[in-house]
Amino acid sequence: MSAAGPNPAVADGSGPVQRQAGPGPSPWDDAVLAAALMTVDPAGTGGVCVRALPGPVRDQWLSVMRDLQPEGTPMRRVPLHVSDGRLLGGLDLAATLSAGRPVAERGLLVEADGGVIELAMAERIAAGTAARLTMAFDSGEVVLERDGLAMRTPSKFAVVAMDEGVGEDEGLLNALLDRLAFHLELTYIRVHEAIACDYDVDDILAARGRLATVTIKEEQIEALCGIALALGIPSLRASIFASRVACAHAALEDRAEVAEEDMAVAGRLVLAPRATQLPPMEPPPDAEPPPPEPEEPDQEQNQSNEQQEPQELEDKIMEATQAAIPAGLLAQLQMGKLRRSRSRATGKAGAVQNAPNRGRPAGVLRGEPRAGLRLNVVETLRAAAPWQRLRREERARFGQHSTRIEVRQDDFRITRFKHKSETTTIFVVDASGSSALHRLAEAKGAVELLLADCYVRRDKVALVAFRGKEAEILLPPTRSLVRAKRSLAGLPGGGGTPLASGIDLGMILADTIQRRGGTPVLIVMTDGRANVARDGSGGRARAGEEATSAARAVRALEITALVIDTSPRPQQQGRDLAQEMGAVYLPLPHADATSLNQAVRATTQ
Repeated sequence: MSAAGPNPAVADGSGPVQRQAGPGPSPWDDAVLAAALMTVDPAGTGGVCVRALPGPVRDQWLSVMRDLQPEGTPMRRVPLHVSDGRLLGGLDLAATLSAGRPVAERGLLVEADGGVIELAMAERIAAGTAARLTMAFDSGEVVLERDGLAMRTPSKFAVVAMDEGVGEDEGLLNALLDRLAFHLELTYIRVHEAIACDYDVDDILAARGRLATVTIKEEQIEALCGIALALGIPSLRASIFASRVACAHAALEDRAEVAEEDMAVAGRLVLAPRATQLPPMEPPPDAEPPPPEPEEPDQEQNQSNEQQEPQELEDKIMEATQAAIPAGLLAQLQMGKLRRSRSRATGKAGAVQNAPNRGRPAGVLRGEPRAGLRLNVVETLRAAAPWQRLRREERARFGQHSTRIEVRQDDFRITRFKHKSETTTIFVVDASGSSALHRLAEAKGAVELLLADCYVRRDKVALVAFRGKEAEILLPPTRSLVRAKRSLAGLPGGGGTPLASGIDLGMILADTIQRRGGTPVLIVMTDGRANVARDGSGGRARAGEEATSAARAVRALEITALVIDTSPRPQQQGRDLAQEMGAVYLPLPHADATSLNQAVRATTQ
């Protein structure tokens, strides 16, 4: 089998991560091996994140993974919008109403004890669902305290998270991704490469029987930790997973001790996909060897030889791991587009806010269905069910007999909703003489590209410009791309730099949007050289102090902000302004409009 061909989008760092083509196991071989190793030690490896769109390759991998599971292994599929009751368990409403007493219902996590949980569309999973999943994952049990029930049920499982994200802003939450040993990319595997697996269920059962007796040396663990450190992996779970995977591979290959081959597999499958930096390059050898040092006692020489062995082992494993590092990693790191560092975009979908009667359902609250609030009938019956026997006995004491379900006012449950607020990107552009001389044309080009992105996302945009002695709103919040481009094209340059006035006007506009329930994003494009005060008088010292005061006010309002230094060389004024504002500082001394647009998108996402 041959490895997948190179992707042209990887060369410039704009596309997804792809393995370098070359000798050694193909990406499909590694994917199948990861499925086998996860099955050998499901609780120790945590599971697999499979990044690929639905298709024959992903279906084939899922089929291989399921075929490797021993008979009787529970497998449960968790839908995207699963309720807490179905995930963790809760009150069985039908059984409770029939029996007249609380009857507990087993959740998906309890049913999957000793098996596999499959997460559909894992990149869109809610943060609350991920938190409950990781809590059960870490503690090895499901804690249920709701609906009058209090239970602790053991549950150990592996997770297969199917990441169907397309863009760089879609991906699995880092809290969940960090708990999965294997991160697979199946996007560039061709269909004819996805063939059957070389392992079967008998191999898995035999490896599970040998796993407890497999030993790993201390220097081998130190080598894996050293490789993780060299690759810039901050989480200790990666080193733990690597050691567990090495032991699982040794058990699968019928070895009692972990060998170099097992460690190479662990480095290739666990550490390489998590790399956040390239390993440091070794200095070139000197032309002349250094003079020999005086001989040390035999005891110290033996100790030095023992210390060199882990380093030599680490170098050998590093070669195999480095060969599996995705191509174009350094370019993606520089642009801030590394997939595993993604988080949900702040300026792309808006902040999540509570709403009384619109949006996506987000649980229930006790209350009455008035003022447009919606009654949740099922949850209301669930709240009333445990009290039916007591209420019937209470009525019987007064000579009233009834078999109907009695619902009281305290049982009413209303559905609460959440929706994502509208995002408004406010561009505060420095059109003064110094900025016009340097970067105003490039800033206009970048703003036009960002305006087009906002239009695609159906976000609103606003444009504030400051020059001369004051600042003005050239474009109030709007979705009209034509109006935005027309206002930007007519922006003249020249005059002084009333930076404080520009920040004040952008902050007032952002605060107004925030009070109306929207999500403002403030982008300030300036060289930071303020020389005009708020009252229009000149003086760099006073203008600088007022600009700093305005920046602190933006920080106090907790407005998401970005400061782009448009000066020819990065200046300390721009860096200080961003620090006072609590904003991201982005110096771009030699960027064109396209690079500026890419950098802004990578920072705000």
